Amino acid sequence: LDKVTSLEAEYPAEALKKVDEIIEKYRRIPGSLITILHRVQGVIGHLPFLVQTKIARAINIPESDVLGVVTFYSFFSIKPRGKYVIKACLGTACYVKGGAKVVTKLQSTLNVKSGDMTKDKLFTLEEVRCLGACGKAPAIMIGENTHGLVEPKEIPAILDGYRQKK
Repeated sequence: LDKVTSLEAEYPAEALKKVDEIIEKYRRIPGSLITILHRVQGVIGHLPFLVQTKIARAINIPESDVLGVVTFYSFFSIKPRGKYVIKACLGTACYVKGGAKVVTKLQSTLNVKSGDMTKDKLFTLEEVRCLGACGKAPAIMIGENTHGLVEPKEIPAILDGYRQKK
């Protein structure tokens, strides 16, 4: 219980109040875990372990069940994400067409490992197995935008376009 109370040290009171309201609204509705997680992530930006514990206790399910859902669905994140999430495809078509080189160029240009956020909190790089853009392999997705037939040398210019949007 002490761990849950330390949330106050990490998140604004206003955000935690919204989290409590979300939990209270859905806690008695069977099967509402994904809804709660989705809405809470919308408030905080990610689902750290302390928040997962709070949710598990509030709806009376094991913490491991919450973690299982959070780690199963790719749209949930335990770690904070940047303004733009870059999903770099390493599925078969993208891999064969040079997806690994695209990922390597993204890592070096952003100075991050896959799964991490840039220091300026603008980008998070994630490796995925399919974007559904096999005909445009290798492909990356930044936010809602899909970039196909990407060559490593194009990465800096693509990223600069998002930096200018800040």
